[in-house]
Amino acid sequence: MGDVLAGFHAVWGFESGSVLIRYERGIRTPRLFQALGERRVPLSAVEDVTLTRGRRGTVVLRLVPRAGADPLLEAAAGQLKEGSDPYRLVLPAERETLAEYYADELKGLLTETGPADRHLIAAPEAPLQFKAADGKASFDGRAVQFRWSWTGASSAKWKAGDQSFPVTELAGVEWRSPEVFEGHLRLLPRAPRPDRPAQPDQDPASVIFGLGYGPVHESLPFAAAVLAAVRTRPAPAVPVPARRDPADIAERIRHLGELHQAGLVTDEEFSSKKAELLAEL
Repeated sequence: MGDVLAGFHAVWGFESGSVLIRYERGIRTPRLFQALGERRVPLSAVEDVTLTRGRRGTVVLRLVPRAGADPLLEAAAGQLKEGSDPYRLVLPAERETLAEYYADELKGLLTETGPADRHLIAAPEAPLQFKAADGKASFDGRAVQFRWSWTGASSAKWKAGDQSFPVTELAGVEWRSPEVFEGHLRLLPRAPRPDRPAQPDQDPASVIFGLGYGPVHESLPFAAAVLAAVRTRPAPAVPVPARRDPADIAERIRHLGELHQAGLVTDEEFSSKKAELLAEL
């Protein structure tokens, strides 16, 4: 399509096979948009495009991503407010006809539906960090670090000490918006512990939000980056047994034969052990 469509807080660029969303910077632009900067959305990650009437003489063009295609939305789990939805483009009502044209054009290019089997939209890049109410969280792309604060952390967290969680040991992330009660970021281990505390303020694998700590524009991109790293971590390497030296195997079989001839090894033991040795070649 090769065109652009400018709305409030963002500009959509229509490219071959994708939509490039560039978010504006300014005091009226949601801070989450400013933190994201821009996002390239392949059409394979989109299952629908909608156009609806907005507030105060506006229309809203929206991409509907496939479930599981975007780590940011997966981490958000439906908790984002409408105004912080990165896939909404708000336009003046007089541009409705133009918006309808782009909606129809995009719909005609969509070919995929249903949940995606992997993330198709890039997560925010590490390193990332933010201040929580009880400590500082940082992520370098390989491991999440929690360093507890003197004033905010519970005694349980102080006793556990600062924490480091390699991505390879994690199964996922639980993010609860700081805009609701008991907001937190909790890491989900691959091997859950039965004695894990139920409350995030007691769990050394969690940091808690509140009173300006862990804002959405900092903690949600952080959660999305960790989740994306967990989903794309390489499968654990399967150790490959080292091949034995043929000369050593031959010598051991010869010695085994001598023991057999001397009557120290039975026929069955000789045959079984010889087969094991030959299998090591």
